[in-house]
Amino acid sequence: MDKRIEKTKHGIFNSFIELRAKKPLERISIKELCELANINKSTFYAHYLDIYNLSDKIESEITAQIMQSIDVDDMINDPESLPRQLAVLWTSKQALISTIFSGSRTQELPKKILSAIISQLGDKHPELADNDRLKIMLTYSVYGGYYAFNENRDCSDDTIIETLGEISGSLKIRRN
Repeated sequence: MDKRIEKTKHGIFNSFIELRAKKPLERISIKELCELANINKSTFYAHYLDIYNLSDKIESEITAQIMQSIDVDDMINDPESLPRQLAVLWTSKQALISTIFSGSRTQELPKKILSAIISQLGDKHPELADNDRLKIMLTYSVYGGYYAFNENRDCSDDTIIETLGEISGSLKIRRN
């Protein structure tokens, strides 16, 4: 990628994060983002359709970073590993996640992670692609883990990670 484009996108990203930390996505205008990033509106529109497209791309980038650390084979062989892995990753990116995935975007992280896991699983293990029981267990692990993690931030990270692993350890994946 051209260094100028990279610098522009980095400036847009940082400005977006700064604004997102202060207000909901729906209240961020392209004008104020461009002023903060010190770019023209035409520069913004050369890269993104609108503020929601920018948000979606940032959310997808964060999800991709998280997914780089998820091993679907571990998840199949050791159901406790998924919520543990996710909780560790959520802890490491807590500030960014709580900024980007707040307000109306709260459900987007578990939704994107679940979709990515199911996609990876289908690619790596086609025989599991249509396993409804597995999809239900994954949904429970991802959404349940995400909300349990966020609702119990007053507990230690170790306690949350251990408990989520114990709960998911009772889930057994059957290959139908």
